[in-house]
Amino acid sequence: MAGARLSEFNLDDDSVAPHVAVKEAVFPFARFANVDTILGPEMRSTGEVMGLDSSFERAFAKSQLGAGVKLPDSGQVFLSVRDTDKPAALAVARRLIDLGFSILATRGTATRLREAGLAVKVVNKVLEGRPHCVDAIRSGDVQLVINTASGAQSVADSFDIRRSALTNAIPHYTTIAGARAAAHAIAALRGGTLEVAPLQAYFRGSF
Repeated sequence: MAGARLSEFNLDDDSVAPHVAVKEAVFPFARFANVDTILGPEMRSTGEVMGLDSSFERAFAKSQLGAGVKLPDSGQVFLSVRDTDKPAALAVARRLIDLGFSILATRGTATRLREAGLAVKVVNKVLEGRPHCVDAIRSGDVQLVINTASGAQSVADSFDIRRSALTNAIPHYTTIAGARAAAHAIAALRGGTLEVAPLQAYFRGSF
């Protein structure tokens, strides 16, 4: 884009900024009824925000706040992930349990977590009958939603989960990478408050 090769730039270690920047897209899903919040290849954001701090975890927390997402510091997490994400979901669930959260999961996910020795409550999928996971979300029993889907039918079946989380202002993540970042950000927030500094301070490294 700059019209030159990377090798022509002086990119030595001294030029590395002492801070991390995380950009987050802002989506208008709440303004439109029955719009699915799962992301696709098309760009549907109405803006973006940036979180700046000394670590990725704190910068990610700031980006979420800037996008209107308030990460919980306690409560229950609903977890339902596709089979390929179950191994990675173990570490996320264990991290959240270590932070004092309880885990509510659908049967397939709960079985995998229990096999790893984690304490999990089981809840029905919507198609399995009430009371189900959407009931738990709407009743205020869930403070964080982690739900990954694979395939058209799975995406369609989990629409009510995503939409209910949105309408009840519950943070929800549809990728394991996002869920992992959220768990680390919650841990970072436990370590202290977030500070604000002018951009010039980050440029000078004096924040």
